[in-house]
Amino acid sequence: DPDRKTEVVLLACGSFNPITNMHLRLFELAKDYFHETGKYKVIKGIISPVGDAYKKKGLISANHRVTMAKLATKNSDWVEVDDWESCQSEWLETLKVLRYHHQKLLSADVTNSLQDAVPITKLGRKRKQEPNRHEPIKKKNQSPVVKSVPQVKLLCGSDMLESFGVPNLWKLEDITEIVEKHGLVCISRAGNNVQKFIYESDILWRHKNNIHLVEEWITNDISSTKIRRALRRGQSIRYLVPDVVRAYIEKNRLYSAESEDRNAGVVLAPLQKHASDPRSSQALN
Repeated sequence: DPDRKTEVVLLACGSFNPITNMHLRLFELAKDYFHETGKYKVIKGIISPVGDAYKKKGLISANHRVTMAKLATKNSDWVEVDDWESCQSEWLETLKVLRYHHQKLLSADVTNSLQDAVPITKLGRKRKQEPNRHEPIKKKNQSPVVKSVPQVKLLCGSDMLESFGVPNLWKLEDITEIVEKHGLVCISRAGNNVQKFIYESDILWRHKNNIHLVEEWITNDISSTKIRRALRRGQSIRYLVPDVVRAYIEKNRLYSAESEDRNAGVVLAPLQKHASDPRSSQALN
């Protein structure tokens, strides 16, 4: 069926330290983009905060970050928070998180189709007594309509895409599998530099049809780093993060000079892991 839309699940991985209105906007922008193509239907958005083992400077506990993300998405009917990644004791490559969610959709799909199949069989028995002989033939023709599993695409800002070029941060084969088997949705302002970055990388260029560049026309320059700085300066962050998140931060006094110094001088988990691995990407180009 040519009118059949490909179902898409958008997965955003990151620190969400704290989650901001910009993070939430990324989902809306990506969804609008996919629906405007007429070929896709976005069925779900997943926010997967990184675990504490990532060891990024200023990263507060995953427990708080997950709670804030859940508060922020409480009113969304399609974006949800998944804490599987943040509960792992070790840092996980983004590809593993993508695979996990892909697998989860696969198994959910199998369960659903099995559940759907049960009543059909029951109905079928009753039908046998009826004189209408065309029933089984029709059923046979319908069988190819196996629901295709939704595609899990990695939702990111242009900074994440460009981090592919940082030596030892990503494994080359991981980048390849992400763009080859899943796909990227990159939200960028003035996409020129991102397009140039893709052009200059052989791997990204080869799979450019699986990299969706979404122009952000109403630019939103809120970042978690800036939010934390404002909080350290005792300045208001209202209207930059959802109100429930702001209240949670105030109540728990979350960001301070002390919290910003956490993990200072510690090497980021992927750099620790990949620096010793000769297969790591020595930058993309």
